[in-house]
Amino acid sequence: MIVPLMLTMFFGMVEFSSGVAVDRKVTLVARTLSDLTSQSTTVADSDLNNFFAASVGIFAPYSAQPTQATLTELYIDPTTHKARVQWSKASSFDSAGNVVLGTSSHSPGDIITIPAALNVDGTYLIWSEISYKYVPAVGYVMAKAGITLSDQTYTRPRQSACVMYNTTACTTL
Repeated sequence: MIVPLMLTMFFGMVEFSSGVAVDRKVTLVARTLSDLTSQSTTVADSDLNNFFAASVGIFAPYSAQPTQATLTELYIDPTTHKARVQWSKASSFDSAGNVVLGTSSHSPGDIITIPAALNVDGTYLIWSEISYKYVPAVGYVMAKAGITLSDQTYTRPRQSACVMYNTTACTTL
């Protein structure tokens, strides 16, 4: 009677530990994406593709396939004191681990709620969002369908006032 209980506890601890490890990797990917983007002055699709691809290495030994990521630049409008989307790009990974760039759910001009401490008029922010579906190997101990882990990070551009994407100047929508 003790052996089944002990095995369940053992597998539960292994799965819980793996879930915590993946959650930490999700946080690291969010930070890495915003950090890499904020170090640039301009980005193109090939740059964003490289930033998303670099994040795949962080997930090792776990699969990066269930990852959904979005990079967005926000401008805090000094007249309305609200953050507006300048540009946004989404990505996911195919079964081979290759980046698939897609359309973001954030459109230019959309108003985004940000933490009050980051709401500095006339400045830009790089916002990264990550969502990862963690499915445990032994489903009877934890959620069989999986657990969605997510994180987001804000970073200020470092080399210029903004990070330009398909523009030649910092624009304010």
